[in-house]
Amino acid sequence: QARLAESGGGLVQPGGSLRLACRTGAITSVFNTNTLAWYRQAPGRQREWIGSSWLRGVNYTDSVQGRFTISRDNSRKTVYLQMNSLKPEDTAVYYCQMGNSWGQGTQVIVSS
Repeated sequence: QARLAESGGGLVQPGGSLRLACRTGAITSVFNTNTLAWYRQAPGRQREWIGSSWLRGVNYTDSVQGRFTISRDNSRKTVYLQMNSLKPEDTAVYYCQMGNSWGQGTQVIVSS
């Protein structure tokens, strides 16, 4: 299993932006051919799928469509989650996932 490590979380005001990164320890061929996904888990709630980057494109859950963007840098074996127009309800721990591997999560707090 590849090791995944998220970074970039923090405290941001409503309407602000953050970019999360998920660096993988996968070999290049594995990274390039696997789907990478972002999830989040708010306090007291189940983990929620946000979106996925796969060979044919990217898709998102409705609640973040138009505000969040997933991109990947194959040379760095890193996937990014650009989050714009953040809302208090986006507060959660954010995780990346590839196959059976998960990162440890990075906390995002949206508050004034």
